[in-house]
Amino acid sequence: MTTPRDLSIVALDVASGPPVDPGDLSLALAGAELIDLMDAGMLVLDGDRIAPGGARTLADRQLDEAASLLIRRMPYESVDDWLWRRGRGLSAVYRAALAELAAAENATGTPERVVRQRRRWFPLRHTGPALAADSPARRHATDRWASGEPVLATLAAAAGVHNAPAPAEESPSFADEAVATVLAAVNGAVTELEAVRQRRTIEAAAFDNIWRGQ
Repeated sequence: MTTPRDLSIVALDVASGPPVDPGDLSLALAGAELIDLMDAGMLVLDGDRIAPGGARTLADRQLDEAASLLIRRMPYESVDDWLWRRGRGLSAVYRAALAELAAAENATGTPERVVRQRRRWFPLRHTGPALAADSPARRHATDRWASGEPVLATLAAAAGVHNAPAPAEESPSFADEAVATVLAAVNGAVTELEAVRQRRTIEAAAFDNIWRGQ
C-alpha cells in the first residue's frame, strides 16, 4: 500500500463532503509520491532539492514511474518544480489505477462484496470505482484515515478533503524535516494554484464586462 493510493482512495471513495479539485489533488499526490520514495530510499532531500538515491524496482506501478522521472543530474530539481511537473494530470492517473483495481475485484469477486456508490470525482457527477468493502487497499486507506495519521491527514487537507477525522496529534510536528519540507511545499503549491484560479476568474469577469459595455 502506498501513501498516494491511500490519498486517492480517501479523496475519491471514502471521505464525505464536496468533490475535491483535481488540480489540488494532483499536487498532493505528487507530494505523497515524494514521501514514499524518500521512505524507500529512492531519493533524499538536500534542502529543497531532490537528490536521487538508490535505484531499484518498487512493487507499485505509479511509484516506479515517479522514480523513473527523477532528475539525476545537478542541479537537482526543487520540490516545488517536481510538484508542478509531476502533478500535471496526476489525479486522473490514480483515478484510472483505482478503476483498474475495482475492475479486477469485480472480475474475481461476487456482487455482494462490492461497494457501489456514486461519487463526484470532478465537479460533474460520475460513477466512481466499485471497490470491494473488504478490499485490502480500501481497508488500509480507511484505517489510516480513521486513525488521523498526520501525513495522510495533512495531504488530504491540502487537497481539499473535508470532514477529516481528528488528527492523532493535535498539532503534529513532523520530526522528519524532509517530510515537513514536502508537506509545506504541497500547501504552498495549492495556495498558489488557488490564487491563479482567482486571478483568472477576475480577469474573465473583467473581460465580460468589457463586452457588455461596462
